[in-house]
Amino acid sequence: MNTDETMKEIGEPAEGAGGDADSGPATFEEAFARLEQVVARLERGDAGLEEALALFEEGVALARFCRRRLDEAEARIRVLVAGPDGAEEVDAPHLEPDLPTETDDH
Repeated sequence: MNTDETMKEIGEPAEGAGGDADSGPATFEEAFARLEQVVARLERGDAGLEEALALFEEGVALARFCRRRLDEAEARIRVLVAGPDGAEEVDAPHLEPDLPTETDDH
């Protein structure tokens, strides 16, 4: 099965979500939806080597796009919750980095 047949089988990507490398996805939602399609196709495990590599490459690019968009959204939220001195005025603990917690396994 070639890539064109795969695209028909798993559905055409949303416009701009996995088209040529220059255009890229238009929105986070489009990229995420296409990424879900790519992952589902790879998880089925019936793609040939070349097709699987092409899908994996597309998936990596989509995941990076989504991560950048999420980072941008988080930065915008940080600006919105910051006071004039730059300190957080709104309680937003979910914006704090996940730090490892100590457990009493001893």
